[in-house]
Amino acid sequence: MATCDDITKVTQEELKEVQETLSTPHISSAENTTEPDEEYVIIKQEDLEEIKETISTLDLPTAIQKLKNFIDQEERVELNIAVTGESGSGKSSFVNAFRGLGDEDEGSAKTGVVETTMETEVYLHPKYKNVKVWDLPGIGTPNFKADVYLKDVQFERYDFFIIIASDRFRECHAQLAKEIMRMEKKFYFIRSKIDTNIDAERRKKSFNLQKTLNVIREDCEKELQNICIKDPVVFLISCFDLSKYDFNLLQETMEKDLSKHKRRVLMLAIPNITLEINEKKKKALEYDIVKVSILSACVAAVPVPGLSFAVDLSIVNSEIEKYYSAFGLDDSSLQMLCERSGKTIEELKSVMKSPLHRGINPTTILSLLGVASLYASESAVEYACSFIPVLGTMVAGGLSYVTVSRMLRKALNELADDARNVLMTALETEV
Repeated sequence: MATCDDITKVTQEELKEVQETLSTPHISSAENTTEPDEEYVIIKQEDLEEIKETISTLDLPTAIQKLKNFIDQEERVELNIAVTGESGSGKSSFVNAFRGLGDEDEGSAKTGVVETTMETEVYLHPKYKNVKVWDLPGIGTPNFKADVYLKDVQFERYDFFIIIASDRFRECHAQLAKEIMRMEKKFYFIRSKIDTNIDAERRKKSFNLQKTLNVIREDCEKELQNICIKDPVVFLISCFDLSKYDFNLLQETMEKDLSKHKRRVLMLAIPNITLEINEKKKKALEYDIVKVSILSACVAAVPVPGLSFAVDLSIVNSEIEKYYSAFGLDDSSLQMLCERSGKTIEELKSVMKSPLHRGINPTTILSLLGVASLYASESAVEYACSFIPVLGTMVAGGLSYVTVSRMLRKALNELADDARNVLMTALETEV
């Protein structure tokens, strides 16, 4: 069992994040948005100085509002993804799969064996309305001109393009890629309907899955080289099961290419379909804990009876709902996983251990409070106060920071573990 000293030590290590956040912020600029960095959230220098100045003048209500605005602004960062390709290439199926929907689910993009997208259609992510996936009209008509096409679909509003082919890459794909490059936008080549090719090859006695995938990938890359695309990279994707083949690699590539704020949005929005994605979602969500805990500490320092407890519960509830949604632990997401794996919802829920899986309500939230309070020793609270400007020895602020931080960390760890267990159970039936 951990001693009081052990508990205080762990808490102090976590509280160092506050000091780093307040004294050495990560600054965003146009020049470093593609710089390798594992962090998903940045506090700009000017925002940080404004918040510190507000707190230093003892104007805590204004500081609270600024912190809330900052957090809300992060939640409103938009990600716009354009999906294009020839008619029948699976564009609409990819739009649906990326948003965690089946082709017949409510709100899904219309699919069919003939071109169903005659005009640009925007589809909002069902959980993150700031994520917009645009289904563009098909390319490949006899009079196709890439520059005119991009102008018509308003290329400037997209963060990147996904170019899909279901069999061979043709001249229209190359024209479009070159024009996108000329306009200094990112694009990714996707070869869809891989399952059909695998099923056909599986009948052969000499079938080898990895060898078959390598042959398809190399053939696609050769096609693109033949039509003057230098060093092309092609991702093999199954829209019926994104967890297969190259989706993890595609996600990693897109994440690397995006600015840090949009990187976080991408990680929260993509379906939680692999163990690797599950871990990255957890990491992206961890960066919010310090900010909302500081907000809680500032609220606690405002001398209004009963305000801190009510606000803390609201803060914790809101963050846990984010975790639940991002990890795909809601019934609709679990149902999609059931359809793919052959498991029942009851089987998947049976491996979920956190009390939170029974629902997010005051009772389950308060169940986290008992463990969190163990960490609120006197020395830990004083340590918290020393790192939160102006709160000084105000115990309410330090106590609120420690309690909310511990509750959120426990909730995040438990739900990430539940999501991992659910994925591993589903994967047991997948070949």
